[in-house]
Amino acid sequence: MASTVRHPAPGRRGGQRGSGRPGAFAPRRPPGSRRVRRPLRPGPRRTTLGLTLLLVPLLLVTGKLVLLQGVDGRAYANAAEADRLSSYPIAALRGQITDRDGNPLAYTVAASRVVADPTVVGDPARTALALTTLLDVPVAELTERLSRDSRYVVLAAQVPPETVDAVVELGLAGVSFEDDPVRLYPAGSTAGQVVGFVGREGAGLAGVERTLDEQLAGTPGQRRVEVGSGGNPIPSGIDESTPAVDGDDVRLTLDEDVQYATEQRLEQACADGATTRASAVVLDVHTGEVVAMGSCPGYDPGAVSRTDPALLGNPVVSDVFEPGSVMKAVTLAAALEEGAAEPGTVLTVDGHIQAGDVVVTDAHDHDPIDWTVTGILAKSSNVGTIMLAREIGDATLERYLRAFGIGSRTGVELPGESGGILEGSEDWTQSRAANVPIGQGVSVTTLQMASVYQALANDGVRIEPRVVASVGGEPTPRPEGTRVVSTETAEEMAGMLEAVVGPGGTAPLAQVDGYRVAGKTGTAQRANPECGCYDGGGYVTTFVGFAPADDPQYVVAVDLERPTSDAEGGQVAAPVFADIMRQVLVADAVVPSGTPRPDFVLTGPER
Repeated sequence: MASTVRHPAPGRRGGQRGSGRPGAFAPRRPPGSRRVRRPLRPGPRRTTLGLTLLLVPLLLVTGKLVLLQGVDGRAYANAAEADRLSSYPIAALRGQITDRDGNPLAYTVAASRVVADPTVVGDPARTALALTTLLDVPVAELTERLSRDSRYVVLAAQVPPETVDAVVELGLAGVSFEDDPVRLYPAGSTAGQVVGFVGREGAGLAGVERTLDEQLAGTPGQRRVEVGSGGNPIPSGIDESTPAVDGDDVRLTLDEDVQYATEQRLEQACADGATTRASAVVLDVHTGEVVAMGSCPGYDPGAVSRTDPALLGNPVVSDVFEPGSVMKAVTLAAALEEGAAEPGTVLTVDGHIQAGDVVVTDAHDHDPIDWTVTGILAKSSNVGTIMLAREIGDATLERYLRAFGIGSRTGVELPGESGGILEGSEDWTQSRAANVPIGQGVSVTTLQMASVYQALANDGVRIEPRVVASVGGEPTPRPEGTRVVSTETAEEMAGMLEAVVGPGGTAPLAQVDGYRVAGKTGTAQRANPECGCYDGGGYVTTFVGFAPADDPQYVVAVDLERPTSDAEGGQVAAPVFADIMRQVLVADAVVPSGTPRPDFVLTGPER
């Protein structure tokens, strides 16, 4: 059999095809023919890798979309809403202050503060021109404020509601309003020192306005409103409010008519050319209520910005002075209560007395006089009073002084009250022990002196003075009385004090026609602030008393500071007392008893 020789296909070696089959030959391709490639089938690893590369970005994008539309979307939505929400405080209307009959002394009216966000204001000059007449602010000033690099500027304060309505009608972008109430004082300076005033932010800074600031102020509210790009509320947007709670009304014990008359009389006193300060207080004997309280010069709470800051106080409760002989009533009451003397007890009184290294004299030195204890008070004898004080001793006298309220605050509802100055008797020198019984070496306020005489007029029971009758319609608790001396001693003192105003006494000018009056004068050296001594300091003159003496209803205390005068209390303070007491008795329609004043025995039988 003839042998056959096989030639390998061109381009191939070893007689093998690319398919891997042994001995297989590829057929020849016709010239010009094109080789056809078969598609490759990917392996398992390549498939997994490809799918991963496709799915991971897809999952990331999908997750981000879910996050944006879910959690982050909610946050973005809340943030966008927050940007559109503006919160505004809602001011509580401050409670009004009235006198005892409801006459307003202080009240608040609604008003607004006009503010702007300059970043929202489109045209500052045009906006300023639109507002200048309504707000009464110059165009240039408004333009400057509206052009600031700020989100908040104040354009006008305490704008009335009708003006606010007119501004709203303009529809100005970036302009809004805040509550800015106005405090008004319709009585002007009348009772101004008692009522006090508020600061620019509405907080009480003096008087009852300060003492009862929390009750008067109330609780502010808040409004949350959704605004558009122009800063104006969106009609259908969020508008939530927490209402404000207005403050409580406060009713005082003052009588506006009596208060006015008292202040007018004090102004007359200050116009005499010698009196630099005059103070007075009127107390109800049976309740301790302050019916009137004032000083000259005073101030108008509605004009404090134009008032000397040194005048923005209440001297009746804060300024202390040495009262002089009005204090003798305490010394003699202590002597009567301790049984050291009776009104008719006769003492031989010299014109002077030794007290340590000093000599104390009466107003005028004199030969020995036989005075009754009533006469010692009626003639205002320093020597006789010191003699009685020595009978009871320093410690006992101090105890009575403190029982009458000397050396401690009265507790009246007013800020800045002083407790006065009273040293302990263990520290008294011999000269101090002689000065204190006659009202020197001890300092008091006008209100403290009035409180002393209230106790004597009220059968010996002292009631702490008060000026607030009710808060929020609820009456304030009436202070409990404290017995200082017996009813018998108080009645005896009333008779002796009536002798001061009667014939032979030091204060006939304190008489009130138709009424029996009891009281005491005082003339004390005034400390000179320039040298810290008494030389050239002038005097403080006082008169404190009550009426009707046979059925006491009111106490009036008056003190006048007179740096250049040596006039006595019976000459200048007593007439002021009489005029104020007359007004009080007439205002309350107190009917005179018609009983005659008794004859008082001032001296002992002739020897």
